[in-house]
Amino acid sequence: MTPMRAAGPQLLVGERSRRWFRGSRRSALALPLAERLPRGLGSWLAVGFLALSATTGAALGGHFETLRESYGEPRHAFARLIGLGIDRVVISGLVGLSEIEVLVAAGIDPKISLAFFDADEARKRLEATPMIREASVRKLYPGEIAINLVEREPFALWQVKGELFLIAADGAVIDRMDDGRFAHLPLVVGAEANLRARDYVALLAEAGPFAPRIRAGSLVAGRRWNLKLDTGIDIRLPEEETSAALKRLVGLEQDFRISDKDLIAIDLRQADRVTMRLTEEGAAARAEQLKNKGKKKGGEA
Repeated sequence: MTPMRAAGPQLLVGERSRRWFRGSRRSALALPLAERLPRGLGSWLAVGFLALSATTGAALGGHFETLRESYGEPRHAFARLIGLGIDRVVISGLVGLSEIEVLVAAGIDPKISLAFFDADEARKRLEATPMIREASVRKLYPGEIAINLVEREPFALWQVKGELFLIAADGAVIDRMDDGRFAHLPLVVGAEANLRARDYVALLAEAGPFAPRIRAGSLVAGRRWNLKLDTGIDIRLPEEETSAALKRLVGLEQDFRISDKDLIAIDLRQADRVTMRLTEEGAAARAEQLKNKGKKKGGEA
């Protein structure tokens, strides 16, 4: 019986495979280059070369910056092109700020896209704005941004060292005052007067109908208030019993219209008297009046 040979089909297949690949490689090398390359590759390479040349030329010629200024960053421009722009911004919680102020603070403009808009960075920018205490920013696809704000409420104006600030009820400085929208707020003047703004507003409430004539309150030595009237008269209030002093002031106004007199100051610091200081013109007129009155008495005598 003839012994069987050990089969080696894998070896035979491997040899055949190698021979086939060698033959295929020779066949491929024998083909012309134009037939070996994918169809359309030349067109794509040409387009790519032209795009690269145009981009390089624009960058070197300064045109890229012009396009960037007109249409924004390339990524934002592309996102807008495929429908991921910002179509709507909804802002809630506005009190003293305007919509445009919020948009500028958040960094939102027509040249950005929703896809690459950083909502967390916008929130940080908004909360860095003095008028904003808290903010939230959400992206709502396909094209909306929702902003919710909690503003700091302006309570009064504070003048110190020649500068004017907008302050909250606790005296915290919100921002430098450069907006006429807040000119109607109570004005306190002097060092640490911002921390006593609530006390001053309470004084205005006690002044009743006389309050509109009061333009500002100056804190003196951190202890008491001087009130400035719209006529320029200073009202010097005591450190204590200010309510009683204000009642006397209101009574004087009702009986004698003292705010219309030629006065520089009215001193109410003494409980048993009121001291008034005349202007130079008022003092001269008063002296002349007393002089004429003395002459009349002398003639009669």
